[in-house]
Amino acid sequence: MPILPDGTIEVEHVWKKFRADRTAPKFYDQMKRFGRSIGSPGRHDYRWVLKDVNLEVPPGGTLALIGINGSGKTTMLKIISQVTYQSAGRCSVQGRIGALLGVTSGIQPELTGRENVFLYGAVLGMGRQTIRERFEEIVEFAGLTDAIDRQVKFYSMGMQMRLGFSIAAFLEPDILLVDEVLSVGDANFQQKCLNRIGEVVRLGTTLLYVSHDLASVEASCERAVWLADAVVQAVGPTKEVVSKYRSAVEQNAALATSSEGAVQVLKVEINASDGGQVRSESDLDICLRLQAPEAYDANFFIGVSQGTAFPMFIVRHSGSFPAGEFEVRCRLRHVPLSRGRYSLWPAMSGHARGKGKPLLPWRPVTSFDVMGPDLPKLPEGVMVLSPVYVGADWRVD
Repeated sequence: MPILPDGTIEVEHVWKKFRADRTAPKFYDQMKRFGRSIGSPGRHDYRWVLKDVNLEVPPGGTLALIGINGSGKTTMLKIISQVTYQSAGRCSVQGRIGALLGVTSGIQPELTGRENVFLYGAVLGMGRQTIRERFEEIVEFAGLTDAIDRQVKFYSMGMQMRLGFSIAAFLEPDILLVDEVLSVGDANFQQKCLNRIGEVVRLGTTLLYVSHDLASVEASCERAVWLADAVVQAVGPTKEVVSKYRSAVEQNAALATSSEGAVQVLKVEINASDGGQVRSESDLDICLRLQAPEAYDANFFIGVSQGTAFPMFIVRHSGSFPAGEFEVRCRLRHVPLSRGRYSLWPAMSGHARGKGKPLLPWRPVTSFDVMGPDLPKLPEGVMVLSPVYVGADWRVD
């Protein structure tokens, strides 16, 4: 078999199974399990978390893994980084791997931040001289200048994440694996991380990125793989795969029962205020027909998200709502959304008396399209976290 160039990932027909979750240790369950073990010695129940998965990432390529929790994304990264091994199939990885599979991945809490930089760098195969040359850069990026000689066990979770990411990214591995660790940091550090990922990729590092933040997925990766029920559902250019994933999530959300809340959503209408197509920076009219078993004094919320991760912005109305069927109308002025597909979230705060149910829990109920400009192309090395479009009038005197 030919030697692969550094930074190459090849996954062929990979299957992975885990022992099935154990039931509660009740006497009846233990007797049933004992009976099965007598009838079929050596037999165990397993569940498949990956089924016949194929991936290929060339050196310097960028690939995102998307899907709901439990779809097998993290397991795939662990197989690639050899934290665990596949049950069947082949996984070939060539080059030095920098893996962030958790907030404290590669970090030893009993050591200081300084010692962790040198230890993790050595694990990645870097010489001490190379680590010394990059040390100040790593510490400054992580924002830990005053805490670098403190034991890591006294760091906050955010500080540990910043240290781990900085070590993995600044020691320039051939392959960088990132698994949903940026969600721990603040928005400013998330943006710094995305910019740093862009710089590392331009230097030739291969990126495998797992995140529920679909905006950062589109900003960071050229290609994407959607995993669901342990199987690859779609693979291709990121925008196309993300669009299919969003459509599936929206369909599942639409099928969700409204019995979770005391107030039911009967109908939703979304239109541009002029009656035409919804456009960037135009006014948006929303009409929700609802049904309530009794009158309420409550707060009513409306949010908009790209996909169904969580609303990007929320508006609120406080007031009285009648019993029976009623309508709630809202006009959003100068909607700052770029071209794309979005989800609408309604909610009512409070609980129905004597029933223990929320009035209307957060959940997406419909989707709509916005026509308008794409986000402007940004300078080299800059990535965005949000698909918000803001128009501007310029004047230079």
